[in-house]
Amino acid sequence: MKALNFLRQSQLGDRIGTEMALEYPEDLKYLDTHEYVRLEGDTATVGISAFAIDQLGDIVFLELPEVGSVVEKGESFGTVESVKAVEDLKSPVTGTVVEANAALVDAPETLIDDPYVAGWLIKVQVDDPSSLDNALSAEEYRSQVEGA
Repeated sequence: MKALNFLRQSQLGDRIGTEMALEYPEDLKYLDTHEYVRLEGDTATVGISAFAIDQLGDIVFLELPEVGSVVEKGESFGTVESVKAVEDLKSPVTGTVVEANAALVDAPETLIDDPYVAGWLIKVQVDDPSSLDNALSAEEYRSQVEGA
């Protein structure tokens, strides 16, 4: 399965450095597949990073799981389609989907404007919060995608 695997450092393009740099909130954990997680208690809010969205371009379709679905860490939980590609979304945790952002399905372009607040994808009741211990900090993720 693809996991936003088209996103490589070499494809960063001209946007970073010539325009305002992309943001990576410090309170989030990041995966090398470009998903992010905000863990509050045993609930994980999952989305995709500003870097991923920048690389995707115009997002035209989003498929998310239904509430009650079980997601597995490292496995696909949906897809995001842009004018450039269709990519699998990978779950950073194992657990049960307690909420899916239905507003994004109707208006996927919201991801571009606000990936970290209004642009979250799913909320998951996490089986094991320690499974995020190896996730990247904002600084580590920034270094990975920007080559800093």
